Amino acid sequence: MIEIGGVSKEFAKGERRVLALQDIGLTVAEREFAAILGPSGCGKSTLLNMVAGFERPTRGSVRVADQEILAPSPQRAVVFQEPALFPWLSVQENVLFGPKTQGQPAAQYQTRAAQIIEQVGLRGFEASYPAELSGGMRQRVGIARVLIMQPQVLLMDEPFGSLDAQTRSLMQELLLQVWERHHQTVLFITHDIEEALLLADRVCVMTARPGRIKKSIEVGIPRPRSIEVTTSPEFNALKREVLALIREESQRAAAEALEV
Repeated sequence: MIEIGGVSKEFAKGERRVLALQDIGLTVAEREFAAILGPSGCGKSTLLNMVAGFERPTRGSVRVADQEILAPSPQRAVVFQEPALFPWLSVQENVLFGPKTQGQPAAQYQTRAAQIIEQVGLRGFEASYPAELSGGMRQRVGIARVLIMQPQVLLMDEPFGSLDAQTRSLMQELLLQVWERHHQTVLFITHDIEEALLLADRVCVMTARPGRIKKSIEVGIPRPRSIEVTTSPEFNALKREVLALIREESQRAAAEALEV
């Protein structure tokens, strides 16, 4: 579903050029849940933004469903760390905003909206406004708002990063439940190793800048999953492997910074 071929990305910084990503090669299969981990500043979000169509690669190509990405599309829906809801619209109005602006007949989306609102645990809050909701509930609205568009690909950029630990755990379990129903192709950016291993079929660890794919690890833990798997020996062995890879890159980046 997602094909990233030989992608490099440079940014201008004053009079010099900064190489953020170098020769990234990555494919994500249809209905696969892939997570990307790496040290801070390695270009994870830049890579996701290119799949979304917000950025263009300096070299290489990004394709989704065999089509080169030239611009954003509702078929590649993005969930950000902050849900960016319309504060003057209710929960239901925020969820319905996408299909309404696309001119879809109400008969096509009203029933789907009610189902998705229930699936994300917001039944009874349809008339509430964002200011009346907790951070976790606002993020549920953000997820519902993209699911109603029935995208081919769901792009998630640290969607639970601003939540407290307890709410984050609840949202991870919610996402697992929702993904089991809808099975979109997911590209998920996170700094949290446990989160990546809990949610994903495959975890791709990136190097320090310039970001490259250091290693791709199949998680292999049977689905459906719950938060309890994080205490299993298999899970902890994977966690140690990923942690060692990221620590190695972080130490390398720190050593190079000292040399400069």
